[in-house]
Amino acid sequence: MFTNMATDDARPLLRGRRIYLRPPMPHDWRAWAELRTESRAFLEPWEPTWPADALSRFSFRRRLRLYQRDAKADMAYSFLIFRNGDDALLGGITLSNVRRGVTQAASAGYWMGQHHARQGYMAAAITQVCDWSFGELGLHRIEAACLPENQPSANLLRKAGFTEEGYARKYLRISGYWRDHLLFALLEADVRPRFD
Repeated sequence: MFTNMATDDARPLLRGRRIYLRPPMPHDWRAWAELRTESRAFLEPWEPTWPADALSRFSFRRRLRLYQRDAKADMAYSFLIFRNGDDALLGGITLSNVRRGVTQAASAGYWMGQHHARQGYMAAAITQVCDWSFGELGLHRIEAACLPENQPSANLLRKAGFTEEGYARKYLRISGYWRDHLLFALLEADVRPRFD
């Protein structure tokens, strides 16, 4: 069952049966850096090129300041994903490019640590973030994109109720190159399967 609660500083906490999501905090740096380090080869083919200081404490703090600024401005919301029971960090999901007015939409991006992939955690996380986005944020549409050869990601989006809507040429710069992407979307009125 999905519940939306607030942490001590009124930032969202999304809690499900197997996982919970909350914005990253300074004390998450070590677990985040360790998970990203051990999963680097697994993640790099699907992500923008990592800067040299990508995993440093300074870079993480800079990232947190940007996340807080973007959330305050209603531009983006970033979450880390944790397993209930042992509080293990599993991955992350960000709702970015929030557009208001006649659009009421945002884009979802996500990553999962290699050892936690394909265990249903990300399907649960996407479901929770979409429920929160349609409810608390009042959005109408969530968009996501993935490389055509990233079948696990495309399958995840389809499983979570997203519809493939198109193909964007040279859409995002991934691993140093402009890459084509499959485009997906989920509407607030769409039937969404439950995973948590």
